[in-house]
This record gives sequence, structure tokens and C-alpha cells, in this order.
Amino acid sequence: MNRFNTTWRKIASTIYRKPVDSKIFGSVELDITDLEQYIKQKRKSGLKLTLTHFFLLATARAIKEVVPEFNTYVKRGNIYAYEQIDATVSILLPSGEMGSVKMQNIAAMTLREVVEKMQTAIMATRKGNDKHTQQIKDRLASVPWLLRGFVYRAIRFITVDWGLSIPFLGLTANSFGAFVLSNIGSIGLDMGYPALFPSANVSFVLILGGVAQKPWVVDGHIVPRTIIALGAALDHRVVDASHGGKLFKYLKKAVNQPQILELVTP
Repeated sequence: MNRFNTTWRKIASTIYRKPVDSKIFGSVELDITDLEQYIKQKRKSGLKLTLTHFFLLATARAIKEVVPEFNTYVKRGNIYAYEQIDATVSILLPSGEMGSVKMQNIAAMTLREVVEKMQTAIMATRKGNDKHTQQIKDRLASVPWLLRGFVYRAIRFITVDWGLSIPFLGLTANSFGAFVLSNIGSIGLDMGYPALFPSANVSFVLILGGVAQKPWVVDGHIVPRTIIALGAALDHRVVDASHGGKLFKYLKKAVNQPQILELVTP
């Protein structure tokens, strides 16, 4: 029996429709003072590590090690697990619009591999080499307005609800991976409450908010520390708030012990 396809999950996938906006919100503030020092050391050694790279890998490892429920999706009323942990990362394009890159099998990567592969993917997208994604956008945009909504809903029904592929568009139920990560702090927003992208079968969207110096209690004393705000939207059909709590707990552990991400487990 599929261990993710429990009685409650089958009922939840029937009760709740695919969220246009999220069903569960969660947020937390983390002290990243020591993590920033760790990142600075890595950058001095030649590794162009950022908070986005760090939290992408930490989130994938959290899913692999403590909350595999996040690596699932709904298809025809049942819950299925993805074969590997993939994710979509939002990026800022030269035009000022938001784009994205897909990172595959993240949990099996090292920090260096995450940095290098993501850099390669971003460069290709910003140079316009990702012609496949642009072609899909162009085809949808070329559909007359009166028909565009119908075409979009049909594509979503086939790929998201039925979990089928559309080969000539290159779309599958796993086009976006298990989750989406977006660093809105890098574009000047302190906190965001994301929507679950309705065209994607993602179980959650993780937001990295602003980084700021704040008074913080350490060992009973108030001291200035560097704090980041994280926000998440969870698909209540496949996970509960308890799973979000496990995710944030692991992220806190990774922030306090960033060296654990240097270990790659089979």
C-alpha cells in the first residue's frame, strides 16, 4: 500500500479542491548571524554560496530526512510520491519580470553542486536559451482571449487533475517539482504570503523574506542579531500544519549547524 495514500489523505483530496490560494500559511523568524559567517567563509574559498542555495538544499534534505510527505502530489483522488526531490526556484530576469529554473534531484547534491548547477540554469534562462519554456508561454499567449481561459483550464485538468502528459507542449504532472522557492527579500520585500501556483502540483511554496538586524534574546541577554523571515503556503490536501512544523524545525537545525549539509547521505 502507498504509505502516503492514507484514508485521511484520500478524504482530504476529495474535500479540498486544488488551491488557487493557499489553505495553510506558516511563518518563522530565524537567527542567521552564524550562518552568514559560514556563507562568507565559503565565498572567500571561491564558492558563490547564497541564502537561496542554502535554503534550497536544506529544504530538500528536510523532505528527504524528516517530512517525505512534502514530496507528494494528488492525482485522480489519490496521493503519489515523486521519484526524486525536484523544485522550481524563482529568479529575476533582466527584463524585471520573474522567471524560474527547475532544479532536479536536489537532496542528492552537495552545496557546491547546487551552486554550480543553479548558476548554469540561471545563465541559460537569462540569455534566453531556455526556448522550451518561452515557447509554451508564447503559445498560450497567442490564444485569443475568449479561448485562453478554456485552454488553460484544459491543460491544468489534464496535467494536474489527471496527472497526464502533453508531449507536444512538454508538460507533465511533475513540471515544477515538489515545491517552489522564492527569495523575495532580494527584491526588497520583508515578508510574503505566497499563493500555491494553480498550474503546479507542488505541496508548498517557501518564501525567503527580508534580512535585517534585530534585537534578539541570546542566553538571557538582548543582543543585535541578523534575522531572516520565512513564510510558507501548504497544500492542505497532502500535508497538515504539523508537517510544516517539522520542516521549519529542520531548517532551524540546518541554520544552526550548516555543516550538516556538507554530508551527502545515500
